[in-house]
Amino acid sequence: MESQVLSIRGMTCAACAQRIERTVRKLGGVSQANVNLASEKLFVEYDGEDVKLAQVKDAVSRIGYEVVERTESQNVTIPIGGMTCAACAQRVEKAIRKLEGVASVSVNYATEKATVTYYPRQARLSAIREAVGNAGYKALEVSKTDAADEDRARKQREIRTLWTKFTVSAVFSLPLLYIAMVPMLTRWVRLPYPRGLDPMNYSLIYALLELLLVIPVIGVGYRFYTVGFKALWRRSPNMDSLIAIGTTAAVVYSVYNVFQIAGGQFKAVDALYFETAGVIITLILLGKSLEAVSKGRTSEAIKKLMGLAPKTAIIIQDGEEKEIPIDEVEIGDIIVVKPGAKIPVDGTVTEGHTAIDESMLTGESMPVDKAAGNPVYAASLNTTGTVRFRAEKIGSDTALARIIKLVEDAQGSKAPIAQMADIVSGYFVPVVCVIALAAGLAWFFGTGGDLKFALTIFISVLVIACPCALGLATPTAIMVGTGKGAENGVLIKGGEALETAHKVNTIVFDKTGTITEGKPAVTDTLAVGGVSSDRLLLITASAERGSEHPLGQAIVAGAREKGMELIKADSFESITGRGIEARIDGQDVLAGNRKLMDERGVALSALESESDRLAAEGKTPMYVAVDGRLAGIVAVADVVKKSSRAAIESLHKMGIEVAMITGDNKKTADAIAKQVGIDRVLAEVLPQDKSNEVKKLQAENRKVAMVGDGINDAPALAQADIGIAIGSGTDVAMESADIVLMRSDLMDVPTAINLSKRTIRNIKQNLFWAFGYNVIGIPIAAGALRLFGGPLLNPIFAAAAMSMSSVSVLTNALRLKRFKASR
Repeated sequence: MESQVLSIRGMTCAACAQRIERTVRKLGGVSQANVNLASEKLFVEYDGEDVKLAQVKDAVSRIGYEVVERTESQNVTIPIGGMTCAACAQRVEKAIRKLEGVASVSVNYATEKATVTYYPRQARLSAIREAVGNAGYKALEVSKTDAADEDRARKQREIRTLWTKFTVSAVFSLPLLYIAMVPMLTRWVRLPYPRGLDPMNYSLIYALLELLLVIPVIGVGYRFYTVGFKALWRRSPNMDSLIAIGTTAAVVYSVYNVFQIAGGQFKAVDALYFETAGVIITLILLGKSLEAVSKGRTSEAIKKLMGLAPKTAIIIQDGEEKEIPIDEVEIGDIIVVKPGAKIPVDGTVTEGHTAIDESMLTGESMPVDKAAGNPVYAASLNTTGTVRFRAEKIGSDTALARIIKLVEDAQGSKAPIAQMADIVSGYFVPVVCVIALAAGLAWFFGTGGDLKFALTIFISVLVIACPCALGLATPTAIMVGTGKGAENGVLIKGGEALETAHKVNTIVFDKTGTITEGKPAVTDTLAVGGVSSDRLLLITASAERGSEHPLGQAIVAGAREKGMELIKADSFESITGRGIEARIDGQDVLAGNRKLMDERGVALSALESESDRLAAEGKTPMYVAVDGRLAGIVAVADVVKKSSRAAIESLHKMGIEVAMITGDNKKTADAIAKQVGIDRVLAEVLPQDKSNEVKKLQAENRKVAMVGDGINDAPALAQADIGIAIGSGTDVAMESADIVLMRSDLMDVPTAINLSKRTIRNIKQNLFWAFGYNVIGIPIAAGALRLFGGPLLNPIFAAAAMSMSSVSVLTNALRLKRFKASR
């Protein structure tokens, strides 16, 4: 299966998004197609053998939308020195075009610049500059824009265009409204009004002036007509279709009445709707402008992330420092970072000592000390010393790039709660058209042929209906929620995870590395059978040297701290969930838990009471046997994280039961659980059985979240309703999880649950408003109040309500930006 993100242009409402989804899903081999109206992106997953991306793009283009494949291409403008004529420009163009990975090139002799679109993975900027040099010209300093910058610039242009259109429209529609309304208000208020425009005495001049004023308004709103009628022609009407039909009906009817006035029917002056059409277009342009600004703010978090990485890096080349563009950094390059500069790519420190602010990745405000051997991450800030590090992950492989990709994918996903809105959006516009026509006809016949009254009803119903609010209700909240999570070091992988997390009533924590620091240390050595404590520690450490288990590594570290020289093992075997077996100095050494000793028939009675005492203190007793006889116990303890107790208390306040799962013996596990306030302890669980324990909890009708950090937690993370991986853990655990915590602070668990609850509450509010607005607004527009002697809704007020409905949904979603993390 392959997946792609395509930028879609030309969508105006939820009906457009639904139509694109339906069209793409019909293609054979497409397994998933989701359109995010707020970010204007199509997320498509397909089988590359059954369908090609070109077919997907072609299908979207055929139904009238512009599709732009999101590539990792870069646009670069290179000033060229040394060109003397047009032939020189041609020569430079040919030299660059020959390079593999160059998508397009255009050299302008007049401006002496080459504009090149290229793929950084195939062609390096230095190679392009070199090609210019080899052709006999000089490539001067480069200016470059990436796809994200271009997208931002395009959206800013769109916003400026909308505001300009609204301003022009308002300049003409306000006098139009004044001219049309003041004669109607003379009964209540006297306002200045030109005598020569009195509709009773100068009907034709009055009508022609209104016509002249409405033409520019229709001109700036031309897109409603081109898009709306095209969609109607293709039998998939959208919001633009509703506006186009409503305002066209008003204008056509009014133009007909202008001819009536010209023919001497002066009473027709009362049936002019030019101001209705003009003000409707103006109000909707205002709503669209505000909507565009608000939609831009919903994706601010991802824009911030994209803007974090520096544009250049200083590398060591031939013993000299050289500043190069970030895209030219290669794996293995030695990079110099000075105080106050940002780390350009991921790598490992080779020289120097400093403190680095990693708050952009983790949300942790305190700088982290770094020395040789420590990892550094792109976009983090070097605060104190100068360091050198080796580049190990570049481009899309850096931690920052992966976070951006994860957040983008999450924002492109759909929450199950949105399914009803999606279904309604698909049928909404055609149903509204039918209601408008039916209501208009019913009132026409019900009033004995009053066309003016029926037309008011028809236009009001068309204009008040708002599919946009339905389409924006869910994606905007998800975009703001996931973006806010990323700002606080909580990465939520999708809408489904966001929705499921708010239902969680049981959270299972792995013990080692999650509740505890995961850095155990030797606390006691109890020897029996004539073996000294030092000898016991030495042979145990020598046996454990081949182990990757944290307890084994702690024993090795404890022996080395005492200056012991470890003995080479003749053989070594790890016994999963039990311990290890090795041959040291000709002796068979067993080190592990009670299960291992029982299986090998080793008597433990000599140290039974001591083992219980150590376990009750929260220490893990490891039995050691030599040649089948008990030699002693080496006890290891892991320190509980400072945030563990506070995090569990926060979860209790939310009504969530907390369990701990561990391979430790029951007494040790109980001691740790007592320290932090755990409700349920699942002890002596083998790694392969962790997922079964999660299944048992789910069988009790519980919504279970699992929090872990190790490879052995991955199956349980996948089994749980929500898997939460600690960011300091392994890549395997992070891949299996639905939520990734960038820090090792367990307070981020209640933060994630709280954020989920707040976001889902916000989505429900948005959907309630979007559905409620249409359910109440459409009947009122259809004249429901008039049936009971109430007022008739003016189409102008209907347009104002429709414009504000989308803005209100977006504004409500933006309230999530005020979310504060649990601390």
